[in-house]
Amino acid sequence: MNAVRTNPVERTREAGPAREGGRIEIRHVAKHFDAFHALDNVSLTVEPGEVVAIIGPSGAGKSTLLRTINHLERADQGYVAIDEELIGYERRGNLLYELKDRAIRKRRAGVGMVFQNFNLFPHLTVVENIIEAPIAVQGVPRLEAVAQALELLARVGLSDKAEAYPRHLSGGQQQRVAIARALALKPKVLLFDEPTSALDPELVGEVLDVIKELATSGTTLVIVTHEIGFAREVADKVVFMEDGRILEVGGPARLFSDASHARTREFLAKVL
Repeated sequence: MNAVRTNPVERTREAGPAREGGRIEIRHVAKHFDAFHALDNVSLTVEPGEVVAIIGPSGAGKSTLLRTINHLERADQGYVAIDEELIGYERRGNLLYELKDRAIRKRRAGVGMVFQNFNLFPHLTVVENIIEAPIAVQGVPRLEAVAQALELLARVGLSDKAEAYPRHLSGGQQQRVAIARALALKPKVLLFDEPTSALDPELVGEVLDVIKELATSGTTLVIVTHEIGFAREVADKVVFMEDGRILEVGGPARLFSDASHARTREFLAKVL
């Protein structure tokens, strides 16, 4: 098993009222691809039910950070924990050892992810795409999984598409199915990796509307996005990244109008 360096686990704050979403702790995470430092000593806390938007130029490390949260990328240093449970690792002394694949999948089940390019199975209908993971990963009976899938399709406005195949859907519809599929595992945390970047401009709004509704649900959301207006509207906290580092974190009202870091101000001047 692979071991990575880590720092002592910091104590989380005293628990408040129960909320649906999970608390994410990212501590001193580094990720290298050969000589390229994709993430450089990144630390961030996302509170239960919080909506966090991550912005920054291309190549800043935003998507790599997102993929590290659910262990699709293995950190070279540091750790990620959700509700104080390490994702992908177990601790032995001052080292973290990677878990077996089955244990990783079990812990990852609490973290849903929506990708840029939908990643639907083309040979399965919409409802079959949604029920596969609950049945395979959580052992949900098929009839129960189908009933839940139909409820989720209604939630994303696609009740009439249950028996359609992905090729018969628009890009916006496919992305809404992908969101329903991620929700089917009832995750504590939902990650979005530039969910509108592969869509035609006229289809962006329908996907953002679904995410706006989710932002009020209590699920913890972390969204990598280039949609600055959307981030301003829905985020509780905005993170600006560049060169694998977090340069600034703040509420949208403050960060978009009076950013502290010169590089944040320079970036926003070009995109606002």
